[in-house]
Amino acid sequence: MKTAIYLDYNATTPVDKGVLDAMLPYFSEKFGNASSRTHSFGWIAEDAVKIARQQVADLINCLEQEVVFTSGSTEGINLAIKGVWENYQSKGKHIITVKTEHKAVLDTCKALEKKGATITYLNVDREGVIDLQELKNALTPQTILVAIMYANNETGVIQPIKEIANVVHTNNSMLFCDATQVVGKINIDVEDEHIDIMCLSAHKFYGPKGIGALYIRRKDPRVTLFPQIDGGGHERGLRSGTLNVTGIVGLGKACEIAKLDMWDDSARISKLRTRLEQLLCELPNTFINGSTKNRLFNTTNICFQGKRSETMIKKIPNIAVAMGSACTSAVAEPSHVLKAMGLSDEDSYCSIRFSLGKYTTEAEIKEVIEKIKAVANI
Repeated sequence: MKTAIYLDYNATTPVDKGVLDAMLPYFSEKFGNASSRTHSFGWIAEDAVKIARQQVADLINCLEQEVVFTSGSTEGINLAIKGVWENYQSKGKHIITVKTEHKAVLDTCKALEKKGATITYLNVDREGVIDLQELKNALTPQTILVAIMYANNETGVIQPIKEIANVVHTNNSMLFCDATQVVGKINIDVEDEHIDIMCLSAHKFYGPKGIGALYIRRKDPRVTLFPQIDGGGHERGLRSGTLNVTGIVGLGKACEIAKLDMWDDSARISKLRTRLEQLLCELPNTFINGSTKNRLFNTTNICFQGKRSETMIKKIPNIAVAMGSACTSAVAEPSHVLKAMGLSDEDSYCSIRFSLGKYTTEAEIKEVIEKIKAVANI
């Protein structure tokens, strides 16, 4: 059987060896509970958590006290949006988001609509970018939160977050960013970009699954969230539950490695992505979905008009690519992201997402190009 080629890094990534090595002792000899304050086993675990919290803070330029550990971005999104909703209703019940957000955001907003929230869903243009004027027009004195993802998981399109933050703060509202796809890939500075709340997930940048973090600003403005999990008062009362020390250590190490390596990785991966696009787009009626200027260096979403992606993918079983988000791949519907960008249902069904990573090789890209061209020409 031929070795499989993995080009679905936006879905998840393999754990870096350095991350695995850092985690292993915490499965066995360093197994203590970080909340056990009466003996060395607990102290060792607590110290490991403190180091990891600082590693996360160093990567995104915040205070370690502003980092709350979660099980991943879905939990972080729920804590952020529901936490603001429940804590700031005296100001208003209006939330703004975007039609191309991850389902974790859209479904959370839909759940709040049933509880009385008013949600505005912004449009995007053909390139997948919001209109700042539409955002300005949507803001009201009752707007408590604007939830806009940093970069889209299906297209890689990056929103103008700094400009968005300026608009949001002019209205004295808060900005929440789902940064799941960008942390560890490009430099994020929550201070410079004026982000108030931001989620991240370790398994998107070579850390373990089941661990993530939520950044919550402590000053200018100080953000307070209503907890969604009660019991024990862990994480300053914001997220109760025994800390996943092993996962937290892995997240911290992944952040440390990303801070050192991300620029070198991005330059090499970008070249491979460009080669993949250029040669695949030689096929007739083939084009890139979304902006080719403002997007992640590792992601491309390509429409092969008239060629159903599901059929093509079945003919290349040793190549791992995606038809959309991993979280919605079981749903037999056209991508809500591509439809919001103006694609027809048919073109959405003919689109494939390729997401590269630091273990992607030139030989793999060459083989993928050959295989895709072959099945597209059948």
